[in-house]
Amino acid sequence: MSIESTKGKWALVTGASRGVGKQIALSLAKLGANVVLHSRETSHTEGLAKEVKALGVKAVQVAGELSDQAQVDAIIAQALKGAGQIDMVFNNAAVMTPFRNNPFETTADDFRQSFEVNVISLARICFKLIPPMLDRKWGRVVNVTSGIQDMPALIAYSISKGALDKFVRDFAPSLKGTGVMMNLLDPGWLKTDLGGQQAPNEVETCIPGSLVPALLDDGISGRFFRAQDYSGLSLEEALQKGAKLKV
Repeated sequence: MSIESTKGKWALVTGASRGVGKQIALSLAKLGANVVLHSRETSHTEGLAKEVKALGVKAVQVAGELSDQAQVDAIIAQALKGAGQIDMVFNNAAVMTPFRNNPFETTADDFRQSFEVNVISLARICFKLIPPMLDRKWGRVVNVTSGIQDMPALIAYSISKGALDKFVRDFAPSLKGTGVMMNLLDPGWLKTDLGGQQAPNEVETCIPGSLVPALLDDGISGRFFRAQDYSGLSLEEALQKGAKLKV
């Protein structure tokens, strides 16, 4: 495990303007990483970019809708133009479909929207950015999932996250020995725009746990990290605990 490995690296964080994405971006910057900040509009990350730069690292702002594959390609192109290369990816952005009190009223569009943003666009980002990582023999991809279960009112969202989990676990064996790692992160139920104010945890509790899958260097992919399991620990303690997690 190596905290020093982040210094000078470029990390793309989708959905960086608030919530978990903002916490991750700031935490990476504090460790010396340069950050590409994605949001729907660059105006949403202007303040964050200033905070990141004040920490002595670089920040690039990119914008686009993850529901549109042409815009996804443009986001990737903007990121590579501004950073040169992407060493770490936090696929954090996601869309939550409406809460259906009667789950039998879940619409086809609920499923389409969930899968477009939470699965298809995420996979597209991986397919574009992982091959160069393989060429360089180093890379970290952290795909943000959810521990949601037993909630048919949110079945479209839940199933999309289940598909994401399968995506990561099926890809994991192909990354063995490459220097590139891809893992899953559940930040927990947090008081964010996505989680709502009824959530039990403050957004800050996703750190240091959210950093663990990006900072480990044991070559193991396909693990499911729960950020709340590391709440209250120092980063060093969190890394020691995370190193013991099995696939």
